[in-house]
Amino acid sequence: MPRPSTTHLSAGPRITASTFDICALIPIAAFAYSSLIQPLIYFGFPPSPGLQGLLESRVENRIFWPALAAIALIAAAQRLARGGRLSLPPNIISLCAYFGFAGASVAWALKPEFAFVRFVQEAMVLTAIVLPALLSSPAADMMRGMFACFAAGVILNVLLIPGGYASYAQYGAQLVDIGYQGYFSGKNLLGEFAATGFLLALHELRYAGHRRVLGLVVAIGAVTLIFISSSKTALGLALLAPALALLVLLLARSFRLSPVLILAAIVLGYIVLSELAGFSTNRIAYLLTGDSSFTGRTTIWAFSKSEIAQRPLLGWGYQSFWLVGADAPSVTEAPGWVKAMPNSHNGFYDTMLELGYVGLTLLLVFLATTVHVIGRVLNYDFKRAWVLLSIALFVMIYNFLETLWLRAFDVSWVVFVLVTVEAARHWRRPQLAMPIHQPAPKPSARLIRTRPMWRPRLGIRF
Repeated sequence: MPRPSTTHLSAGPRITASTFDICALIPIAAFAYSSLIQPLIYFGFPPSPGLQGLLESRVENRIFWPALAAIALIAAAQRLARGGRLSLPPNIISLCAYFGFAGASVAWALKPEFAFVRFVQEAMVLTAIVLPALLSSPAADMMRGMFACFAAGVILNVLLIPGGYASYAQYGAQLVDIGYQGYFSGKNLLGEFAATGFLLALHELRYAGHRRVLGLVVAIGAVTLIFISSSKTALGLALLAPALALLVLLLARSFRLSPVLILAAIVLGYIVLSELAGFSTNRIAYLLTGDSSFTGRTTIWAFSKSEIAQRPLLGWGYQSFWLVGADAPSVTEAPGWVKAMPNSHNGFYDTMLELGYVGLTLLLVFLATTVHVIGRVLNYDFKRAWVLLSIALFVMIYNFLETLWLRAFDVSWVVFVLVTVEAARHWRRPQLAMPIHQPAPKPSARLIRTRPMWRPRLGIRF
């Protein structure tokens, strides 16, 4: 029986691993700096201890980010002059709205000078990542560049294990070793980095040859770092995020719905069940770690809620509550040891503190549209959509315990922005080399010459 012919329609460039694109290289350079170069500079030349170190302006940051943002603008201008097109998917539009509102909050910020400087820093980071990435060639594999940075960081931190670089906490009169921190400034930062590297390593295992071997090596190294850093949150989310992402994408594909609708249904179902069963997150934390306070975070959250109530609609201004001087409410009104905190240890509470409920709404729209746009990747590459959603969910859930949203140089925030633009690059992407099965054209009846069918002569004619 003749087989139907298969026609491959290609509406864009064929993806090759060897494609080089300066617009794709600039965002990877930004991530390499935040995850490798900057932490190593801090490792060799540490800042002042305590909150003073967090307030210091580092000369390397004042040089690198303006230079990279300028290079990004020049590269983008050249690409646009050569006919490049800048598309703005929904998640990029919502990111601009969220960030634009943060900039507008300088007008009512408690400390406008701090808010303005930090807004400009964030603007340079987003310019260096978002603009060139959106103009990069569809053939450029930014995920592979991200993995190369993670691979270098994981291997280097494993090599530093014999040095015994650990985080210490004050318990009474004693300093207690609470986990290995590598070249990062804290064990939780190493845990975040290693867990995200583990997720990308799982993605690399889908490829054959040296990529699979390197992915396996990095995965083993990342798991080792997660355990010796004693980062329980990173360990739990490294298991939960990919499983949840797989469930969401399978249901989205089966029911032909956007992943954001599936995820919203799962979250709503969890809220209803936890209310009916009385099984709160505090109880889960106690069962898993023996500490229902999330290592004291509930005390910080209670203080944050009281301060949110004072300015519920618009907040105190972008990054204008914590680390803005001794006369700030974070110092004058905070109880006990909370005065020494750099943030709420919860990205959503800090968003409400800084930008009010308006800012929280814009943040949630940004997150929802990002998950929706990742669903577009599902149409082309299920495994890539899975790793993107896994990393996105990891960062989203981690923000319930740490503050990462719009934190310019933070590694996990830079990773989330890269995931956002990687998904955005697929929003208007044509279907590349998608097989369309079409029946072979039948020859015209005028050209067909009939021939008698051959039968063996067995003495019987039909």
